[in-house]
Amino acid sequence: MTKFLKIFYFIGLLLIIACQPNKETHTKTNITNSNDILVQKNQFNDYWYSGTAEINSYELKQSRYGEIREGEAVLVFVTEPFSLNKQVKLDNPNDAGKDNITIMKLNNIKKFITGIYDYSIISSSFTPINFRRFPRTLKLNTSIQEWCGHTFTQLNLKENNYQFQQFSYFEADGDTKKNIPASLLEEELMTYIRIHKGQLPLGKLDLIFPITYSRFTYKELKVAKAKISKTELDTIIRYNIEYLDYTRKVTIDAQKEFPYKILSWTEDNGDGLLTEARLKKSINEPYWNQKKLSDEAKRKELQLLW
Repeated sequence: MTKFLKIFYFIGLLLIIACQPNKETHTKTNITNSNDILVQKNQFNDYWYSGTAEINSYELKQSRYGEIREGEAVLVFVTEPFSLNKQVKLDNPNDAGKDNITIMKLNNIKKFITGIYDYSIISSSFTPINFRRFPRTLKLNTSIQEWCGHTFTQLNLKENNYQFQQFSYFEADGDTKKNIPASLLEEELMTYIRIHKGQLPLGKLDLIFPITYSRFTYKELKVAKAKISKTELDTIIRYNIEYLDYTRKVTIDAQKEFPYKILSWTEDNGDGLLTEARLKKSINEPYWNQKKLSDEAKRKELQLLW
């Protein structure tokens, strides 16, 4: 090869190398993004699929009959196998095939005393973890028990509606069935925060207000217009929910970082404080297996009085 050809070949090789994309830099960027996603997924799975439930106890102030009552609240978050068709917890999830989906269940329990008698309220919501495939909570029910009697209300998602059923001791309520257009439920907002990395949808939207609000204020359960805004503090995300056609305002304070625990919440119906709950203690336990007298020590750890 002549000296001229060698020089020409060398210059051409340099041009070819210079025209190649920077594959190393691009690859590193992809790896970083993939690792971030993987860390978040592993963090979520390690926490929520550990075989335990997250149990949170709260100091509760609850207004009823024009007076503020002191009580306690408990939020229990746990993942479970759920039947998509029957909308119940599966006994044999391995045999259910495509009917088996994973949900996050939230049991929201409140207990307080009104004079001589007490109230016990529990709301259970069942929200799919795979929100891209199943964007709506599948089921919600609430039981309100007190010495005069009790009511049981349930919503089941069927296509584009929630099938509403209510059974009551009281004549004014009777046994009721109807359809409500499917929308975001106020009762699922806390679960939404846990699944969606601490985030709620912001701005004006349709929201179905809670069953307890419907019962306590004698308002028909329906879709309402609401606005959600967010304030970020040092370690807390605060969400403000305001209904546009009702005098109801709600605040939810959650941790800014994983696992986005619910630290407190308030509810105000315009006539003074309705609910104020502040976190006392949070533990992770397989509570369904803890049935012995010796397990009552966990109640002391949670600072529960009831």
